[in-house]
Amino acid sequence: MSLVFTTLFRRANWSLAYNLVSDLFDDAAIARVERQIDEWLGRIRASHTNIEAVDRAEGDEIRWFIRMRGEEKDFTTIWLTLGQRTLRYETYVMPAPEQNAELLYETILRRNEKLVGAHFSIGVEDAIFLRGELVLTALVERELDRVIGTLYSVVEQLFWSLLEIGFAKAKAMRTQLSSTRTAERSGKPLGGSSVSN
Repeated sequence: MSLVFTTLFRRANWSLAYNLVSDLFDDAAIARVERQIDEWLGRIRASHTNIEAVDRAEGDEIRWFIRMRGEEKDFTTIWLTLGQRTLRYETYVMPAPEQNAELLYETILRRNEKLVGAHFSIGVEDAIFLRGELVLTALVERELDRVIGTLYSVVEQLFWSLLEIGFAKAKAMRTQLSSTRTAERSGKPLGGSSVSN
């Protein structure tokens, strides 16, 4: 390569890399985004009956949590953390596996290939999380709703299959839970007849 081409190529790559870094929001802009997220979360909560709570976390970080009632996993809590460039989001999926760790990690890594805007990761105490990040310049209400829906639906779809890989008792727990829910819906007590005195 010629020296001119090499210099131009390096400048073009540096320019591309520079443009990939998202804008840094100042305190006033962060405050506006914070108020906007509060409004959006209020509307999102009103439009989804399975959202039990939307609240703010205490501390130095600007954080919200969205607690959602599920069918497969009783509750899923999604945490949103507002930074100067991005909105980070995450939800706890399950504890560290007691067995078949290699198979579980392979399963979630393969699943990452199909996910858009989120990825499985290993977090505190080797627990499994689903996480993602969105640049603030791309943050709109529809995208926030999509993020919340994606995290919730992925947990609902995969919760029991991941538990069954990582925990020997999970299959029996799932069967018992299913029986309990069926009995609750039918109004019959578990384990026998509906004879009353």
